[in-house]
This record gives sequence, structure tokens and C-alpha cells, in this order.
Amino acid sequence: MGSNNKKNNSNFLVQGTILAVASMISRIIGLIYRIPLRSILGDIGMSYYSCAFEIYNMLLLISSYSLPTAVSKLVSARVARGEKKNAYRVFKGAFLFAVISGTIAAFVIYFGASYITGTLLKTPLSIFAVKILAPTLFVVAILGVLRGFFQGLGTMMPSAVSQIIEQIINAIVSVWAAYYLYSYGAKIGAVLGNAENYGAAYGAAGGTLGTNLGALSALLFLIFLFFVYRTVFKRQMRREKRVRTESYQHIFRALFFTIIPVLLSTTIYNISSILDQGIFKNIVLLQGYTDNQMDTWWGIYSGEYKLLINVPISIASAMAASCIPSLTGAFASRDTRSVKSQINSSIRFIMVIAFPCTVGMGVLASPILQLLFHDARELPARMLQVGAVAILFYSLSTLTNGLLQGINRMKIPVRNAAVALIAHIVFLMVLLYGFRLNIYAVVYANAFFALFMCLLNGYALRKYSGYNQEIKKTFLIPAAASLIMGIAAWLCYKGLFAVCKINAVATIVAIFIAVIVYVAALLLMKGLSEDEIRKFPKGYVLVRYAKKFHLL
Repeated sequence: MGSNNKKNNSNFLVQGTILAVASMISRIIGLIYRIPLRSILGDIGMSYYSCAFEIYNMLLLISSYSLPTAVSKLVSARVARGEKKNAYRVFKGAFLFAVISGTIAAFVIYFGASYITGTLLKTPLSIFAVKILAPTLFVVAILGVLRGFFQGLGTMMPSAVSQIIEQIINAIVSVWAAYYLYSYGAKIGAVLGNAENYGAAYGAAGGTLGTNLGALSALLFLIFLFFVYRTVFKRQMRREKRVRTESYQHIFRALFFTIIPVLLSTTIYNISSILDQGIFKNIVLLQGYTDNQMDTWWGIYSGEYKLLINVPISIASAMAASCIPSLTGAFASRDTRSVKSQINSSIRFIMVIAFPCTVGMGVLASPILQLLFHDARELPARMLQVGAVAILFYSLSTLTNGLLQGINRMKIPVRNAAVALIAHIVFLMVLLYGFRLNIYAVVYANAFFALFMCLLNGYALRKYSGYNQEIKKTFLIPAAASLIMGIAAWLCYKGLFAVCKINAVATIVAIFIAVIVYVAALLLMKGLSEDEIRKFPKGYVLVRYAKKFHLL
């Protein structure tokens, strides 16, 4: 039994790391293509672009965002019981649900674009980008079912590869279309007497075209894999004997009761972003700021600050997605030891990454912004410095959402997110009205929301899983190693920049030194044991090098 636990936990970490690495690569590709995209669109264009995506993401959450999680959860539970036929029936039921929900969402966003962009979010020129995104909702709904099916079978590779394909196509098309349509929009704007804003609006629409074609490419890839694998899966189903076949009525009921809690928790958890935009823009306009000031602030917030902090947070999202099928299987088998072990491993893994990302992003805020966006302004740097802590809180709260869903406590993240959202809105309005903090109010309120979620989820996880959080190796040692790393990175950057006066060289070398210092400090303080390192992909190689340099 102990050997089984170790094997399951090791496989869980490997699969989680595969998805985390793919998600990280996707985010890095996203970061890279956003650099020329931002140069094309400018702050105002990025405001239109982000507004369209907030609307799209909201409809995506409602229509299909919960599908991969729900499908993977239901499929993995049936595969764990040896019920391949029922797992396949779950897939077919979810596919039908995706077609219906994706179609409805696409129609809603297309025909409701004018009211949402103009009346609610005070950004009417983002309507072009919103309408281009509408068909993507249908594509992504079906894509989510296929990803969830493969994840439920215990393999993250199809989802991982499809993510990377999606982002590569997205990057290429987005930059090309944004450049072409910006020029076209500027010509139309010149006739209408507003060349800059129309150019930015059409350019933003071009940027969203890449999202559409990227998702379609990923879908075609997964459809190909599905038909290749279906022959094997049907052969396995034919070998099944004495397994009760579930009715589609029962499967739809199971889908409904799995999707709704995940849907509510993810919607409430992510709705804060679109609410922030609506509240912020309406209040600052009442306070006498101009449309261009408002859009510039929001463009910096969404196009630089949020973009950068979402790169490390994506690892937590990937780990949360990967842990749900594995945890569900262990929980369904009443394997308490494996459940606790997987919770411990995933939280440790996330904290080892989130702490250095938080400190590094805060310490090197201005150099990183100059390196990536050629932006030496004080506002973006200050936003990143004060808001970097959101990386830590969002990483942990995102992961614990997935962990609670994995142990069948589906309603808990919904309740916690609702409580945190109410507190978040009150906090945001106090900062905007009472302290007139403008865009900084949004930065502070977002960090507050994620912190509140961490506290509520942590309490619920301890209560329902029996898991007692270890503090020293999970939090204190990574925090201490990150502080040492932060000091080393800051001194290295300052010293190199004083000598060579080249920001790119000083920043890249400082980041490289920071990674080495952090790993060395973490291992010397015994933040990770040899056994724990061996559980990671290529763990034996990492152990060999750590011993070679006397770090273990």
C-alpha cells in the first residue's frame, strides 16, 4: 500500500508538472507576443483589448470554463472503478452540453456587445474586439470537454501540447492582424475625426482574432488525438463485464451537480475582474478624470501589471487542474493517506515557486518593465512593486480551490468566493471613494481578495480533509530563501547597471543569479529533502547536481 501511495503521488507530481510547464510556456509565449502587441496598440488600445477579454472571459466562465474540471472529475472517478463505458458516456453527455452552452454564449456576446461595452463598462470602442471573440466561445466549449476527458484518463500531455499550439498560433495571428487592422482603423478614424482611438479599437479587434484561430487549432489537434485513441478505448470498453451502464439522465444529473458548483466558484472567483473594471471606470469618471486618463490607467494595469503577475499564477492553475482527477480517485477509494500526501505535495510545490516569483517581481519591477515593454514610467513600476504579493495569494487560493473540489467539497469554494467578493467590493469602493487611490485601489483590492480566499480555503481544507498544514518547510523556509534571493538580485542589478549602464544585461544577469541563490538557499536550509526532489520530473538528475555542489 505504501509503495502504491508513493507511485501515485510521484505520478501526480509528474502529470501536474507537465501541465504546469505547458501552462508556463504558454504564458511566456503570451508575454512575448504582448510586447509587440502593446507597442502597436498603446495604453488605450490595450484598454479596449482587455475590456473585450473581460467580457469574453465572463461568458466563457458561465458557458464552459468549468467543463474540463467537471469532465476530468467524473471521468476519473469512473475509470478508477473500472467503468470505461460510463466514462465514455460522460464524455458524450458533456459534448452535447458544450455544443448547447457554447452556442448560446456566442449569441449572447455577439448581440449584447453594444450594451455591455458602452453602457456597463464605458468602453464602447471595444465592441469590434468583442464581436470577433464571440465564435471562440463555441470552439473553447468543445475544446474544454476534450481536455477534461484526457485529464480524467490520467494524462495531461494532450492538454499541455494543445495549450502550446493554441498560444503559438494566437501569437502569430494576433500581432499580424493587430498591425494590419490598426492601420485600417486609423484610416477610418481619420475620416471620422478620431484616428488614434479608432486605430486602437480596430487593432484590438485584430489582437483578438488570434485567440479565435489559436483555439480552433488546438481543437483540431485534440480531435485528431481523440479519433486515434478512440479505437483503443472502445476495445477496453468491450472487455468490460458486469458493469452497470449509467443512463444519460443520470449522467446529465451528475454533470449538472458537478458543473454548477465549479461554475459558481470559478465565476465568483473571476468575476471580480470585470466588476473592478465597471466600478473603477464609473467612479473615476464621476471624480472628474477624462476617458483617456481612465483608459491609460486601465491599459497599464491590464497590459503590463496583470500580464506579468499571471505568468507565475498559471502554474497554480495548472497544478489545480491536474490534482483534481488524482485527488478524486484517491478520495473515492477512501485512501486518506494519499489524499493528505497529494495536498501536501501540491501546496509545497506551489509555495516553492510563488515566493521567489513574488519577491523577484517586486524587487526588479522597473528593470523587468524596461526590459519587456521599454517602459520606464513610475506608475507601472510602482503598481508591480506594491501588487506583486498578489502572486503569492492568488497561487495559493487558486490551488486550494482545486483541492477542495478534488475532495468533493464543491460548494465550499463557491461560498468562500462569494464572501471574499463582497469584502473585495467594499474594500475597493472605500479605497476609490475614501482615499482616491485611482488604479492603485484596484491593485490593493485584488491582493486583498486573494488573501481572504487563502484564509477561508485553508480553514475549509483543514476541516474537511483532516490535513494539518506544515508551516516551516512550506512557508518559512521558501520565504527566507526568497528574501536572500531578493537582496542578491537587487545588489547584482545595481552593481552591474552602475558598471555597464545597459538595463537588459543587468536585468538578465540579476535574474540568473537570483535563481542560483534561491535554489542554493532553499536546499541549504533543507526546504526540500532528497526524497521530495526525486518525485519531481528528472528528480534524480537534480539530486545528482545538488550533491555535486554540496547542497544536499
